[in-house]
Amino acid sequence: MTFTVRPISPAEHLDHVRSRRSVSFLQTPAWAEVKTEWRSESLGWYAGDRLAATGLVLHRPVPRLGCTLAYLPWGPDIDWAGGLTVWFPPLVAYLRSQGAFAIRVAPPVPTDTWSAAQVKEGIADPEVGRLTDIPGRADPVGAEVTRYLRDSGWIPQNPEDGFGAGQPQFTYEIRLRHPDRTTRSEDEVLAGMNQLWRRNIKKAAKAGVEVTTATGGEDLKAFHDLYVHTAERDHFTPRPLAYFEKMFTALSAEDPERITLYLARHDGDLVAATIYVRVGAHAWYVYGASSTEKRDVRGSNALQWAMIRDSLAGGCDVYDLRGITPTLSADDPHVGLIQFKVGTGGQAVRYVGEWDLPLRPILYRAFDLYMRRRSR
Repeated sequence: MTFTVRPISPAEHLDHVRSRRSVSFLQTPAWAEVKTEWRSESLGWYAGDRLAATGLVLHRPVPRLGCTLAYLPWGPDIDWAGGLTVWFPPLVAYLRSQGAFAIRVAPPVPTDTWSAAQVKEGIADPEVGRLTDIPGRADPVGAEVTRYLRDSGWIPQNPEDGFGAGQPQFTYEIRLRHPDRTTRSEDEVLAGMNQLWRRNIKKAAKAGVEVTTATGGEDLKAFHDLYVHTAERDHFTPRPLAYFEKMFTALSAEDPERITLYLARHDGDLVAATIYVRVGAHAWYVYGASSTEKRDVRGSNALQWAMIRDSLAGGCDVYDLRGITPTLSADDPHVGLIQFKVGTGGQAVRYVGEWDLPLRPILYRAFDLYMRRRSR
């Protein structure tokens, strides 16, 4: 089969997203409205007059050169198991014709998974320093996608610790369906958690933690205040309130149930807050914040359990806790993140990661050098 790639309208793109069981929220038309500092376009793969696949492209312009890095975060939304020789050449040809000096993709395709038990054993073993030291369950589609990209001249952009400027290569996910596609019950999901998680969920309920939901306004400002507090405590750079306001406006306009703010309060005090996004049957925990005070009432556990329960009620296939680092060493400050998430049960997942295809090698090398210097 031969495909052609051409621009489509946001409405056409959204119609296709709605027909799919799972598409990353970073590949929805609304995400273009969030990333307004990038030029964006929706693309469609056509077999004759039939729209077969879509992709959101974010174009990062290079000042004074009139060309762009064309980026498809967690995309494109194609049949990755169907062989990339029919999907990628028309994409490359189109973006080259539009002045892209390079293309960056982040395929939503896993290469390996590790069970919660494997991760726990790795953390407990002083001889194990990284997830990749443990044999995981390999995914043949991920292996084939990786092989195609490498053989076709694409360059991997995956940092050693799993976190970089782009999308995380390692994530933690809870599968909400059995292999026969029936939905797991709440009791089954709870049983998959470790004893500490189950105890903390009960502790939050006994302490009287109240979980509510909102879609913006004053509650979003309250979330942001707590998020800034969290950033100061945990030493990361927070995004401005305007970014979250834009995010809620854009995603809510696309679908009223696309994005939700969860808030946990104890005796009127906001102790934790999270942002939840759902597209089709995939749900994500996207941002979180917590108070240094009253940590003993376990507001963060209460929020995670509320989002998991709502994902089950919504018929989701997966609840995605997003990025982790692959470290399992007790001496690494990042190990606490995976320890928190592994308590939910679920599995650690390594994805194909981000890959670049230079179309104008001299410009690409200059851009790559500039980005490396800026990240120091």
